[in-house]
Amino acid sequence: MFNQQIKITLPDGSVRDYEKGVSGLQIALSISEGLARNVLAAKVNGEVWDAARAIHQDASVQLLTWNDAEGKNTFWHSSAHLMAEALEALYPGIKLGIGPPIENGFYYDVDFGDKSLDGAELEKIEAKMMELARQKNEYIRKEISKKDAISYFIEKGDEYKLDLIDGLEDGSITFYEQGNFVDLCRGPHIPNTGFIKAAKLLNIAGAYWRGDEKNKMLTRIYGITFPKAKELQEYLHMLEEAKKRDHRKLGRELELFTFSEKVGMGLPLWLPKGTLLRERLVNFMKRAQDKSGYQQVVTPHIGHKALYETSGHYEKYGKDSFQPIATPNEGEEFLLKPMNCPHHCEIYKHKPRSYKDLPIRYAEFGTVYRYEQSGELHGLTRVRGFTQDDAHIFCRPDQVKEEFIKVIDLVLYVFKALGFEDFTAQISLRDPENREKYIGTDEAWDKAESAIIEAAGERGLETVTELGEAAFYGPKLDFMVKDALGRKWQLGTIQVDYNLPERFQLEYIGSDNQKHRPVMIHRAPFGSLERFVAVLIEHCAGNFPLWLSPDQVIILPISEKYVNYAEDIKSLLEDHDIMGSIDNRDEKIGRKIRDAEVKKIPFMLIVGEKEQDENRVSVRKHGEGDIGSLSVSDFVAHFQGIINNSLAK
Repeated sequence: MFNQQIKITLPDGSVRDYEKGVSGLQIALSISEGLARNVLAAKVNGEVWDAARAIHQDASVQLLTWNDAEGKNTFWHSSAHLMAEALEALYPGIKLGIGPPIENGFYYDVDFGDKSLDGAELEKIEAKMMELARQKNEYIRKEISKKDAISYFIEKGDEYKLDLIDGLEDGSITFYEQGNFVDLCRGPHIPNTGFIKAAKLLNIAGAYWRGDEKNKMLTRIYGITFPKAKELQEYLHMLEEAKKRDHRKLGRELELFTFSEKVGMGLPLWLPKGTLLRERLVNFMKRAQDKSGYQQVVTPHIGHKALYETSGHYEKYGKDSFQPIATPNEGEEFLLKPMNCPHHCEIYKHKPRSYKDLPIRYAEFGTVYRYEQSGELHGLTRVRGFTQDDAHIFCRPDQVKEEFIKVIDLVLYVFKALGFEDFTAQISLRDPENREKYIGTDEAWDKAESAIIEAAGERGLETVTELGEAAFYGPKLDFMVKDALGRKWQLGTIQVDYNLPERFQLEYIGSDNQKHRPVMIHRAPFGSLERFVAVLIEHCAGNFPLWLSPDQVIILPISEKYVNYAEDIKSLLEDHDIMGSIDNRDEKIGRKIRDAEVKKIPFMLIVGEKEQDENRVSVRKHGEGDIGSLSVSDFVAHFQGIINNSLAK
C-alpha cells in the first residue's frame, strides 16, 4: 500500500518529504547519526514535542539540542521527573505537587508527611537519581481519560495531583512514565534518562501549595543536571564565583547600601559611597540625554487614583501594590506612583502641540513603588521602591524609526561605558494568530514593527525575534546582557506605545491642520538604578569603572610626617575632580596597601620622603601593582585619559 508523504520544513528553509508518522528523532537520523544522538526534543509548528512523537501532517520542525534554550528546558523538566522517581524509591508514601523546569535547573514540591528532609540527605538522592539515569529508561507519553487519571491518583492517595486534574479538560490529559514512575504531565520530555550524566541538588526551601499560605507548606527541592559531568563542575565553579560577587555581600563590604526593618522591607538605604556611585550614574545619563535633546522633568511620588485608572496602571498593579492613601476629603484617594509615564502624559498635555514641536523627549529619574511579596524581595534586584531612568518620547509616526535608532545608540553607549559587551537584542512582536489581544490598527502596528526591525538591522545588532512577546500596546526591543559569569540579565528596554496617547487623548496639530495622535516611545537604558547597580556590582565584582568608582584614589603616607604633603596632593586632585581620601592610620604601609586592595580602590598614591622632595607620587593600581613614580600632573593626565577613553561617544 502507498505510504502517505508529508512535507517537513527545516529551519534553513529546506523542505524534505517523509512518511506520515515520522518522529523528530527519525528526521534527525536521516540528517546525521551525530545529530540524532544529541536531539532532546523537537519544535513542531512552534510547539515543543517529545522527539519520539509522531508527526502526521506537513510541519515546520526544529530539532532541539542542549545548545537550545528549549532543549535545556526539556532536559531539566525530565530531570525533575527523575528526581521524583528517586524520591518515591527512597521515601515511599510521599505525595508530589509540581516539578517544573526553571531558568537554571528545576524543582519539585513534595509532601513528606511527618518527615523533615535534612540537607545531608541530598547526596543520597543525587546518587539514586544517577543510578536510575544509567538505566536509560524511556520517557513514555500516554493519553488518558480524566476518569482514569482521577482513579489512578485516588488509589495512590495524592490529593495534589487530584487538585491539578480538577482544572483539566477531558481529552487533554497525559501521563508520562519512566521506569517505575508515573506522573501527570503535559510534557515534553527527553528520549530517555540516559542523557542525564550529572546531577546536583542545590538547596531545600518551603513552598505553600498553589502559592497560597492557607494551604499546606511543602518541601521544595531545587536541583540542576547536565549531559556532561564537566559542565556540572563548571556550573558549580560559577556558583562559587557568584557567591563572591553577590551584590548584597559586596554592598556591605564596600559600604554602598543597607536595609532596615524599621524603614521597611525592600526599601534600600543608600550610604554615602553608594549615593556617590548612584549620583555619578545619574549625572552620566543626564549628560548623555542633554546631548540627545532630552528635557529633564520632575514629577511627584504620588498621584490621584484617577490618574492611574486612566492609564490602566491601577487595574494592572492596584491589587498587588500599596493601597490607596485616603485624604481628609471624603472619597479622595492617592496612590504611590507605580509608573512615571502617566505624569509625563499630563506634562505633554499641558499646552497645545504642533507637528513642528515633535519629537518631544521628557526624561526623569523618577522613583516608583510596587508592593512585591516579601518572599520575592532580593537585595537591590527586587525591591519595593526603585528609581527608573525613565524617558518618554512623543513623536509623529514617521519619526518612530529615527527616534528608535537614537535610543539604540544611547543604550549602546551606556553598555560600552560600563563594560557590558556581550548582549542580544530581543525584538518582541505581535502574535500574528491572535491579533485581537492588541490595541491599535494593523497599519500602525506594521509601521512600528518595521521601524524596530529596520532600526536594529541598521545598527547591526545581534537579534532574536519573539512572536507574541509584544506588549498589548505595541512592539518592543529588550536588551539581554550576559555578565562576566555568563548569566543573562534584561538591561535596557525600548517600547512603542499607542495605548497611553489614546487613553490620555494626546494630540498634535499636523501639517494638514488636523488633530493627530502622537506615538509614545518608552525608554529606560538602566531599567532601575537599584537593579542596574546590583547587576553592575556582580558583573565587575565591585571593581567599578574608574569614572564611576566612589573612591577613585587613596593616598597612603608612609608615616605621619607626610600627612601634610598627602593633604596637598588630595587638594590638587580635587581641583581636577579626582576624589579620594587619605589613610593616615598609624599602620605599616603594607597593611594600608592590603586594606586598599580589599576596598577595591582603583589607585593608591604612596607618599614618603622621596616623593615629597621630588613633588611626585608612587602609584599602585588595584589588582596590577606598581605603575611607578609620577608627577601629580602626569598622574592627572593618566587618570583623565582612562576616563575619556571609557566615556568616548
